[in-house]
Amino acid sequence: MFNLSQIPIFALADRKLAWIDQRQGVLAADIANADTPGWRAHDLTPFAARLGQHGVSLARTDPAHLGGSAALASAAVVQSGERAPDGNGVALDQQMMKLADTDTAQELATELTRSYLGLFRTAIGR
Repeated sequence: MFNLSQIPIFALADRKLAWIDQRQGVLAADIANADTPGWRAHDLTPFAARLGQHGVSLARTDPAHLGGSAALASAAVVQSGERAPDGNGVALDQQMMKLADTDTAQELATELTRSYLGLFRTAIGR
């Protein structure tokens, strides 16, 4: 049986989905602690930056494209911003927007994987 994780596009999709899963957990913890005094909001390092840590960089395929950069950082980082009088720094509207963005990223990664699998099936005649 052929291992799809050997193919770079599927390996990348797998890494992206793992990052999305981890981010959903971080955001869910923030939302669950929205009323906890002293709790500070967290988020993950953007996926592009995580790729940069592993030697993967954004390709500039056209001179008109802007150059990409990826800052190196660790997994969950504390977000700064306004804090409530009890010291809580979770803004539910921001966390919900991040959660929606994460949901959209998951749908995109899943659909791209499904599309590539369809191309492979067509190529092998299934």
